[in-house]
Amino acid sequence: MFEDRTYETLMKEALSIITSDIDKQEGSLIMTALSPCIYKLAETYVQLDALIDLVSGDTATGEYLDRVVSDYGITRKSPTYAYRKVITSGEVEISKRWSLNETTYEIIELLSTNVYKAKCEQLGSIGNIYSGILEPIDFVNGVTATLSEIITSGEDTETDDNLRLRFYNKVRTPGTSGNADHYKQWALEVSGCGDAKVFPLANGHGTVKILVVDENMEIDTNLPATVAQYVETVRPIGATVTVESPGSKAINITANIRLDGSEILANVKEAFTTTVTSYLKETVFDIYSVSYAKIGSILLSTSGVQDYDSLLVNAGTANITIADSEMAMIGTITLSEVTQ
Repeated sequence: MFEDRTYETLMKEALSIITSDIDKQEGSLIMTALSPCIYKLAETYVQLDALIDLVSGDTATGEYLDRVVSDYGITRKSPTYAYRKVITSGEVEISKRWSLNETTYEIIELLSTNVYKAKCEQLGSIGNIYSGILEPIDFVNGVTATLSEIITSGEDTETDDNLRLRFYNKVRTPGTSGNADHYKQWALEVSGCGDAKVFPLANGHGTVKILVVDENMEIDTNLPATVAQYVETVRPIGATVTVESPGSKAINITANIRLDGSEILANVKEAFTTTVTSYLKETVFDIYSVSYAKIGSILLSTSGVQDYDSLLVNAGTANITIADSEMAMIGTITLSEVTQ
């Protein structure tokens, strides 16, 4: 916005105001006197540019984004604890603590014989990562324990990108009186929910179906129950709401490639898979087809690839249609190197 407010421009404007009978050459007394003031003025314009970015919803980050969205009643989602199932070789007391790698867990509830619910003591998604044999922190008289399935996923602090998405969703498609936008807004308020698609009248009058994915645009099988529980507390009376994960449609890709010698085949496959995965995530709940041409473009632009042929996406050369209740997910990637 203030790109033209440079030191040189401001000095030129200042000197132009001074009458021509006064020496204004470089090194003159008047220019030397003006220089510190012009320098600080130019610095102020730089800071103003940065300030505008900090207070605008499309560019603000961190605490500044928090302040922007708070004016609309939106707050960043806090991190949550993971709750896991622990299977033991015998009875253990509630409150006993165990560890695995960088995480620790407290037994909080007996679920069934030798099966317990445990709370990870570290906030965030780290509580979802590990499984296996636990080491006792407290004395447990020879009982062994295994960290098993996730009961409730732990979530990290909401990212700027996801918070900005919720902000855009609220101001651009405001929810009112339990309309479809309102249900999407409610779903996105749940920690760990990255996006949602709402189907009004999904199973007849008075019914609503919501499909949800996590903040990585991936399926989290524990998320629908969490979203459903929250929506039940805010939905209009009389609505029957179901929350599910979308179905998945695997995108399988095969091609022959010629390498340019800068990368080995394994690195090319890894880079290609990463980029295609990112592309597929961009289509979730937005674009209901996977472009054959886009896949080819990604492959050709992958570092190390000189050319390709015989590209097949799900065994064909056409765009792949995705149902409105599905999301495209990376399947098998087979890249074969040819030398001719």
